[in-house]
Amino acid sequence: MALLSTIRDLHRRKARERRGLALAEGVRLVEEMLAAGVVCKGAVVGPTLEATPRGAALLQSLQDAGVVVEHLSDEQLDEVAATEQPQGIVAVYQPRHWTLDAMIAAPKKPVVILDGVQDPGNVGTIARTALAFGAAGIVALPGTVDLTNPKVVRAAMGALFLVPHLHADDVATFAWLKQHHVAPWATSMDGEPLGAAPAGPIALLLGNEGAGLRPELVVHAEKRVAIPIAPEAESLNVAIAAGILLYQVTR
Repeated sequence: MALLSTIRDLHRRKARERRGLALAEGVRLVEEMLAAGVVCKGAVVGPTLEATPRGAALLQSLQDAGVVVEHLSDEQLDEVAATEQPQGIVAVYQPRHWTLDAMIAAPKKPVVILDGVQDPGNVGTIARTALAFGAAGIVALPGTVDLTNPKVVRAAMGALFLVPHLHADDVATFAWLKQHHVAPWATSMDGEPLGAAPAGPIALLLGNEGAGLRPELVVHAEKRVAIPIAPEAESLNVAIAAGILLYQVTR
């Protein structure tokens, strides 16, 4: 089964980069993929999918779209899934190719920049939150988990089918910010309390779960901001912090 071999291969980041393909697992995620008009290259399905009306309808939608579908046992499907509950379906899709210029930053439409954020659940949640608050896009700097990691895609709940996102290096990212007059705001424990939404476009820089932002990025920030928290608390989870910041700057 060529499709099964492809799915196994796509669990590796280098294979996803080489093939320009990624994986989507679960009924809702594949539904969101189709609704967003993302190209589906094939899917493997198990009896669990066909056992429910919703699953059967999804299978019919795939077949109507001309997608190659291979049938496996649930045990075979579990073996190739990255998540514990693939819900009877793993699909191969072709992610959109986004560039920095695909992001239209504007007041109340911030760019989210991730520096070394490594937990797939955090990155997926940030993507979902970015979509909810109308962010212009997401840039993953070196050290950040691959945005096509199956666990990131799953946690994003379809957001990565819609929000512009890409990996870029520091030089290209900050050159783009300067060219488009987007002010970089660094999140920092010693920053000033986040106040009202800024008048112009900004980029929110969010750092690694443990180490925070790299110092060489902080020095380029036009402003350092913090979320006031109780003195007994050490810090906030980066995905929680992203949600609070995005709400505040898009109000």
